[in-house]
Amino acid sequence: MCGIAGIISAKTSLVQLPLLKKMSGALAHRGPDGEGHWISRQGQAGLAHRRLKIIDLSESAAQPMHYLDRYSIVFNGEIYNYLELKKELKKAGYYFISNSDTEVILAAYDYYKEDCLHYFDGMFAFAIWDEVDQALFAARDRFGEKPLYYFKNGEQFMFGSEMKALWAVGVHRTVEMKMVLNYITLGYVQNPSNKAQTFFRDIYSLPPAHHLYYRPSDSSLRIEEYWRLDKQAMIRIPEKDAMERMEELLTGSIHKRLRSDVPVGASLSGGLDSSTIVFYMQQQLRSAARQYQTFSAVFPGFENDEHAYIMQLVKNLHVDNFTTTPNVLHMVDEFEKLCDHQEEPFPSSSIYAQYKVYELATAHQVKVVLDGQGADEVLAGYHKYAHWYLQEMISRYRFKAASHEKSMLLENNVQFKWGIKNLVAAFLPSHASIALEKREYNRIIHHADISREMLGNLRGREWEGIHKPIVTKLNDILYFNTMEYGLEELLRYADRSSMAHGLEVRLPYLNPEFVQFVFSLPSKYKIKEGYTKHLLRKLMDHKLPHSIVWRTDKVAFEPPQKQWMESPQLKDYVFEAKQSLVDERILKPQVLQKKPRPLSAHAPDNFDWRYLCISRLLHK
Repeated sequence: MCGIAGIISAKTSLVQLPLLKKMSGALAHRGPDGEGHWISRQGQAGLAHRRLKIIDLSESAAQPMHYLDRYSIVFNGEIYNYLELKKELKKAGYYFISNSDTEVILAAYDYYKEDCLHYFDGMFAFAIWDEVDQALFAARDRFGEKPLYYFKNGEQFMFGSEMKALWAVGVHRTVEMKMVLNYITLGYVQNPSNKAQTFFRDIYSLPPAHHLYYRPSDSSLRIEEYWRLDKQAMIRIPEKDAMERMEELLTGSIHKRLRSDVPVGASLSGGLDSSTIVFYMQQQLRSAARQYQTFSAVFPGFENDEHAYIMQLVKNLHVDNFTTTPNVLHMVDEFEKLCDHQEEPFPSSSIYAQYKVYELATAHQVKVVLDGQGADEVLAGYHKYAHWYLQEMISRYRFKAASHEKSMLLENNVQFKWGIKNLVAAFLPSHASIALEKREYNRIIHHADISREMLGNLRGREWEGIHKPIVTKLNDILYFNTMEYGLEELLRYADRSSMAHGLEVRLPYLNPEFVQFVFSLPSKYKIKEGYTKHLLRKLMDHKLPHSIVWRTDKVAFEPPQKQWMESPQLKDYVFEAKQSLVDERILKPQVLQKKPRPLSAHAPDNFDWRYLCISRLLHK
């Protein structure tokens, strides 16, 4: 995992080594192990790289890397199946001088061209300059684990792993106020209608599962989607066979994500997802006589503290576990640094807890950590998915089954909303989608704290960025959260929190074959008998402690934010943020007279936290 950047322009005076060094310097935290720069023979392309050594620690794997006297690449991420691809490419006549996955990408691109992306199981953002075609090819992985931002005007195209690489060479840092409005009022950190949009004008994100071509001769930019999850696919298979296949795919995914020339560990929350990964990690690493460590955040005395569950797993599997206990004073001290790394707003203090866990791993000389992100979106882990599952059954006139499932969910204390509106939504999904979008619109224009000036400046744009999917079955909302809105923002937090410490995070649940298989299974394998993530629970029954496998108190990764927000230090910080937003005429002056509203990390309408983030964004 690394930091990449580049400048492409027909005007060669714009492609300068000092500029490339500024870009890579802004990304130094992403790659503390090395730095490289390169300008093409004709001077139209410049590439910059910061290296985090994970696979092939030798200088033969340094970047920018060149191949066949034609291609030059900068690459951020990992291609987990690179050994299998390398074997096939050797059969096709390709040679290799390194043991890196980077060189495999270059050979695959020469052989398959853009179709090479279909062969990669990995997390990646890379850019390849073709000296023969005088064009840039860049791509991003299917789910958006690795970021890629770009800026384009009439003279040049620039890209980087983080926006700060672009700011370092003069790209204006102009905040997009409609994104600010949607974040404050709705909590949106992305535009679900336009995945390329960021919080900054003229800086765009290449969407997941997309590639681009840029040709400097005519300044043409072409962006295309190369992969789409098939949410309509259906596999009819007995539950036992489905469970066996899921285990095969998951263990295979973990096996490939353990490939590393540096120490590997795991984050451990106490939940089913991370515990499952640790279980299979232990099986595979123990057989290879490899040691590993796990890392957790704990909050003694907090009602949602996961320490008891963590210790159950530690004792059960006899793993080494290290803990950190972030507190409010530390967060206040490090808040600006955290915001600088994230670049865009984030929803709660849970991101700080994640940041500290990854810091802990780095302190123990671990450079790769496996994490359970993605499981909830793919396997229907969140409690909110229950009502869409019930709507699916109702829409298919399975009233008795829906009534039974509802009773079982309530018995298991699954928290979800259910009423007459959900019955209507089951038969009129388009109407429900429109109604939800109208509700979001009203939340924007009737927000109690937003100033008239703010709304006036954005008049006519109130509907921008509002999108609710039409949901006829459980897979529709899972697809929306996995591919359109939800998962990518979580992946951004993980990328920035880990790379702040020069740490690589790998996500076994986001193996494309595993994801497609799970999406192809019937909904009843995902939610059943009052349990979300049912098939995974069945798989891990008798492998992990019963209290972990069958726990029903779905707890998101959470610090005691409500308690923190009640502290004098953070209260003062929030008040200062509100004052600055009043001065900017974003909030009404009356907001300063309101009492603070300390809320938990995952509470809706967490406005005080949002004011804190937006103030920092505007006054950087």
